[in-house]
Amino acid sequence: MNKRIALALVAGVTSVGFAALTPALATNFAVLLGSSERPDADKARDADRKPAEVMAFAGIKAGTKVAELAPGGGYYTRLLSAAVGPTGHVYTFAGRPSAAVEAWAKNHANVTQRVGLPDDSLAPVPVDVVWTTMNYHDFKNNKVGETDAAAKFNAAAWVVLKVGGIYLVNDHEAAPGAGSSVTQTHHRIESAAVIREVEAAGFRLVGKSDLLRHAADDLNKPLRDSERGKTNQFLLKFKKVKR
Repeated sequence: MNKRIALALVAGVTSVGFAALTPALATNFAVLLGSSERPDADKARDADRKPAEVMAFAGIKAGTKVAELAPGGGYYTRLLSAAVGPTGHVYTFAGRPSAAVEAWAKNHANVTQRVGLPDDSLAPVPVDVVWTTMNYHDFKNNKVGETDAAAKFNAAAWVVLKVGGIYLVNDHEAAPGAGSSVTQTHHRIESAAVIREVEAAGFRLVGKSDLLRHAADDLNKPLRDSERGKTNQFLLKFKKVKR
């Protein structure tokens, strides 16, 4: 199993300075994925979401401090909590509380749920990774004053990240040229638009992954009409560099 995961990762990733998923790391993530604490509904989604490879791509390891934006039902909150261990921490951040995150945090001291606006502090301490999966297009649909929430979160991510820290963005790809014009109607966004916006906030794109790409997905189709888990998704890794 370890060899299979490692080969799949190497085949699907192009990245600057990215280390492959080693057998030891693959074993560790395999144990996390199989944990009896994880809901069966989470495990059923693993084949499509490829969480071991995604976490390795972002550099998640024991001791990592993470700010997770819009955790939703806590799929990644639970995995990140297990992966960073007792010496790491996961700070979730959203506009409203998540019952799933609250339930997990009650029994896992390395998870803290934070509620606020996008221009608030994402975490009380500097973090190694800011993480958001399948949310960026929704951020574009919300305004904070005259500015969309995506721009606010990009700025907040810059502030909370350590120099050299990683900003991971995963979302549903839109058709070439669509930019951010279909975020409300199709719940998709073009990766090129995300790259432009995040780099404008000061970050440098240091990695792309094809792990979650599905060529058969019709990029002109609204998300609601697409098969769950089979949308063509982009996975981008940005780094905070000194200005």
